[in-house]
Amino acid sequence: MAGAEPPVTADAESPARADAVPTTLDDEAVLLVGHGSRRERSNEQVRELAAGLEDRLGIPVDAGFIELASPSIDEAIAGLATSVSRVTVVQLSLFAASHVKADVPLAVQEARSVHPELTIHNGSHLGIHPAIIDLLEDRAAAVEAELDVDREAGDVAVVLCARGSSDPDANGDVHKLARLLHEGRAFDRVAASFIGVTEPRLAETLHRIATDRPDAVVVLPYMLGDGVLTERIREGAATFDAEYPYVDAAAGDPLGTDDRLLDVLGDRWQEARTDSVEMSCDTCTYKVELDGYEEDVGGARAMLRALTHRESHADRDDVDDEPHTHDAPAHHVAVCTNRTCAADGSATVLERLRQAARDSEACDARITRSSCLGRCGDGPMVAVSPDGVWYGDVDEADAERIVSSHLDRGRIVSDLVDVTL
Repeated sequence: MAGAEPPVTADAESPARADAVPTTLDDEAVLLVGHGSRRERSNEQVRELAAGLEDRLGIPVDAGFIELASPSIDEAIAGLATSVSRVTVVQLSLFAASHVKADVPLAVQEARSVHPELTIHNGSHLGIHPAIIDLLEDRAAAVEAELDVDREAGDVAVVLCARGSSDPDANGDVHKLARLLHEGRAFDRVAASFIGVTEPRLAETLHRIATDRPDAVVVLPYMLGDGVLTERIREGAATFDAEYPYVDAAAGDPLGTDDRLLDVLGDRWQEARTDSVEMSCDTCTYKVELDGYEEDVGGARAMLRALTHRESHADRDDVDDEPHTHDAPAHHVAVCTNRTCAADGSATVLERLRQAARDSEACDARITRSSCLGRCGDGPMVAVSPDGVWYGDVDEADAERIVSSHLDRGRIVSDLVDVTL
């Protein structure tokens, strides 16, 4: 995209403010951010961990969600802003994929614009931590006891099965975690696998391990809770156990709400509030170009993807047994309401777009606010996804044209086009 210098989407390494490093817990709160699910039991797990973290830290800890559950991040921060002056966002994501690198930083950036009096620190994901490795070993030991096998006396293989991501950085961390679980322990081998999205899939990994004829295979779901994907992992282990009578196999429990997760969350909180968060950038598709992921390079593309995903993602665990399908409107329209565009009338453009969309019988679009789209001075800016068309210098009359032409009939308003992605 020529001429654009869009903002960095994943700001976890950058200081949230120029304030001094906090030395007191007075007037401070934590927002624990989970993914969110239509299954209330998954949301309750986040709230349970938030309560445990509050007991651990001795300061208020609220739960918020990226999508599909309430309160959202902006709602949760707005609630905390009435009683404290500093909020630390702690993320309950296992690995750093798009939610960690784009969705949460975007929500935090928007919250900083809405609450300029509030200092907001953005923390990292759970990641790879010694406490998690210890927890996984205990989960494996429980399965060994169930199968009545002893890794010291027999050949026990472990398969660490994660969800899988379109982000190679996150998938690489699954393999690293598997290796660290293997080091210093008597497992014959520990293999990384995935239940979806990427390879190797669980069934493939199990069949490959069977050729080595281990005495037992322990399958560890690398999930926070008992959901559709965890159940699929259990079913995969049971199927393998039935197909290979010479190998005992079973799946363990997910991470759950074990106190050791509070150890990790406490460390992530301390890192964030002292502006010492470190995230991988050398192999992050939001920062560098990797073979096969050229279209994922960050900046404007990454932010627009985050906006689109946040507005359209639907967790449909109870529909056709598909845990992560998408039920999106035909278009998502993002209107920059940051300072420069706001001064040029973007709030009026936003409302006129929404009104025109409501009046239209053909328009299938979600129209939302956005923070800076990186085209300051060329606004008000309006970005239409998934078409990748950005309109600049939009006024009230132009808003009606965007709806009647582009959103209703699929015809780009060419004289308004600023850039295309």
